[in-house]
Amino acid sequence: QVQLAESGGGLVQTGGSLRLSCAASGFSLHYYSVGWFRQDPGKEREAVSCISGSDGSTYYADSVKGRFTISRDNADNTVYLQMNSLKPEDTAVYYCATGPHLLSGSELRVWRAYDYWGQGTRVTVSS
Repeated sequence: QVQLAESGGGLVQTGGSLRLSCAASGFSLHYYSVGWFRQDPGKEREAVSCISGSDGSTYYADSVKGRFTISRDNADNTVYLQMNSLKPEDTAVYYCATGPHLLSGSELRVWRAYDYWGQGTRVTVSS
């Protein structure tokens, strides 16, 4: 059974850290591009950080550069999002998604390019 599951969300104070996990089962995640997106009710879905399946290039939203880091662990079939120095504006439901192997550059941040999504994990940053 093909599954993509996020975990690691929760409640944290401003300045704190969380590590989100995107674990795949039923397929090998390393071949695919993987993106982390976030969305809150009434707001548009936003690409947070993405990693290409072909060349390993990454994308970070300007709002998270220097604070968030995306990484792969092929042995665990998991992609992580390390989030440091969290701010209240980072509060959202975070989703991971898989996309085509060859996504790279500006294509990485286009959520419509991704075709398989997890159920999401909520991150709440208190002020």
